[in-house]
Amino acid sequence: MRILWQSFVDLAQNAPYLEVLSRYLNEIAAPGTVVDVVGISPPDRDFGRLTEFRCAAQTIDHCIGAASDGYDAFVIGHFQDPGLYEARSAVRIPVVGTGESTLHYAAQMGRRIAMVSIDPVFEVWHYEQAERYGLVSRISGVTGLGFAAQDFNDAFAGDEAAFERMRAVFHDKAKPLVDAGADVVIPAGVLPALLLCRLRGYKIGHAPVINSASVTLKTSEMAVALHRLDGLEPSRGPSFALAPDRAIADFRHFVAHGVQNKDGRDA
Repeated sequence: MRILWQSFVDLAQNAPYLEVLSRYLNEIAAPGTVVDVVGISPPDRDFGRLTEFRCAAQTIDHCIGAASDGYDAFVIGHFQDPGLYEARSAVRIPVVGTGESTLHYAAQMGRRIAMVSIDPVFEVWHYEQAERYGLVSRISGVTGLGFAAQDFNDAFAGDEAAFERMRAVFHDKAKPLVDAGADVVIPAGVLPALLLCRLRGYKIGHAPVINSASVTLKTSEMAVALHRLDGLEPSRGPSFALAPDRAIADFRHFVAHGVQNKDGRDA
């Protein structure tokens, strides 16, 4: 089984994180499963809707390429899942979103879900996600760490003091949500989830902290297994109707060449 994991950080700028992520995913993968981790450039560096939209377009294009290259599944390894539905409608292989799979798994672990995002700017986005996935009534609160992707580099490079500082910030952000009634906590980003998963069985009070990296990988493996076993794939009715070949070609041309003038020349 071959899985392509699309991260939204830069291969050079966030090398310590991507090295740890790749090693971790391949260590916990089922026998015979290989996970290839790729980054994106420019990375998700200016948090906001426009950047998420741009990264989504690149991700969809990479997903189409992964299917053509023979991968068995494609993972959007960015918790906000930009481009998830569009990618799912473009290929026949399973497309797994980190946010979607983690939220649904967390809903099995507790009734009231708290989310601790990388940055407060994503708070509205996470509520929109929960609404889209039918879980908005289960979200008891969302908060943000106020970090950028590069802030994690020292901790992933082995700096124990940096790790402890980040863990303490996460705890301080999550604890009020647990005290207010949350009974499960999601680090809403693979960066903090991967950092904290070294603390096996980690909890904030009574609330388990969900590791989105492991949940997403195992969801992907299950999706491939069920696809092979039962021929199971998303509904190809209105929800995820497969795009025709011309639409896919038009999209890939747009990503490669950008907007064109009326006469067909690149703008």
